[in-house]
Amino acid sequence: MEEKKNSIMETTTLTPVPASERKPWYNIAFIWAGSVICIPALMVGSLVSSGLNFRQSVIAMIIGYCIVVAYMCLLGMMSSDLGLPTTVAISRAYGSRGSSLLVSLIIAITMTGWFGSQTALCATSFCNIMSGYLHVNFPLWLSALIWGCLMFITSVYGVKMIEILNKISVPALFVMLIWGIISAIMNGAAGVVSSYEPPAFLGMTYGITLSVAGFASGAICCGDYTRYNKDRKGTILGCVMGVLPAGIGALVIGAVLSLSAGSYDLSVVFSNFGLPIIGMLVLILATWTTNTSNAYSSGIAVVNMFKMKDDKRSAMTLVCGAIGTALALFGIADVFSVFLNIIAVLVPPVAGVAIADYWIMGKGKPELWKPMEGINWMGVISWVVGGLVTYFTTFFVPTINGIIAALLLYCILAAIIKDEKVNPIYALKLQQHSKVE
Repeated sequence: MEEKKNSIMETTTLTPVPASERKPWYNIAFIWAGSVICIPALMVGSLVSSGLNFRQSVIAMIIGYCIVVAYMCLLGMMSSDLGLPTTVAISRAYGSRGSSLLVSLIIAITMTGWFGSQTALCATSFCNIMSGYLHVNFPLWLSALIWGCLMFITSVYGVKMIEILNKISVPALFVMLIWGIISAIMNGAAGVVSSYEPPAFLGMTYGITLSVAGFASGAICCGDYTRYNKDRKGTILGCVMGVLPAGIGALVIGAVLSLSAGSYDLSVVFSNFGLPIIGMLVLILATWTTNTSNAYSSGIAVVNMFKMKDDKRSAMTLVCGAIGTALALFGIADVFSVFLNIIAVLVPPVAGVAIADYWIMGKGKPELWKPMEGINWMGVISWVVGGLVTYFTTFFVPTINGIIAALLLYCILAAIIKDEKVNPIYALKLQQHSKVE
């Protein structure tokens, strides 16, 4: 046991995290902050501002991230209660096989895709800096290979190494982000931003939906880290303090830079200020801290998908990172906007079902939780309907509509289906009733 505790390689995957391995809330908050500060977040900020003025953009970003953090906290507390990663903690809501075959597959594809997308952006920006400012023609494929491998190797070791990386990187990123925004303001950004009006007003729904999509998958996978929180209070503090300041700040900075400097990419902005090396450091650190989390969650999802032993996570993380690196070589960044829209439709309704199952029907009591064998078709059907609602509705915020639809349908089905073989909530009620008698 002592050897496992002192080992830097994480070996707890699908089994509960013991109390001795739980961490203070601020340790996990550093991981969240590193996850949300990234080049794609700056890109999302620039996309939001393309359809709203600056004040409207900021409001949309705040609303969007508050929505994400709200359901993130609920999912996170579920995992901290149970000590289990997301894909295992929802194995009653979707059933053990439904969780492994459906949700784990979605998470694995999504997070691996994010890894590939961000690696491609990092590799491209790195080559541009090398060519434009250092006059070195660095091959794009080699850049993607180097940075992709470096980023997924960190995640292979697990939470301890990710925590160390973020404790070093996040303070440095905050300093450089503030430096970048001050430099932009000194070069006339304040006047440009305050007077900016978009070519076409696309509406608050547009801005909120994009803001939610930017961290939708990360919020769903939050249990992979919050299982290490000591209690619910620590989970909430870690999510709120780790995500909101850094996440909203990254979106706002992306909007400011795109409006004033003509680019959301801090590496390009710093290069324009004659500081290409600083820009390169921002680029690498911002992508590294986020991509490490992407590969880590995808590895856990694959282990659950194939019901492997806990010690196989490191190998599966390596495989997912390698696939993501290969995707970067094939130009996934070219379809980034389409990818965001797919995430916005597919991922959030997963949370609606999980919240309904654990917090509403299960009353948020961990002692009453246990996985359901096979597939919980109530959860699967509710998730599919939630995804359809997200895709087809145009009023309010489609992402919220999908979460609420999935949540409500699961509650309705759980209340009306009186068969303990297909309804784990009804089976739970029968067990409680028999104990009372």
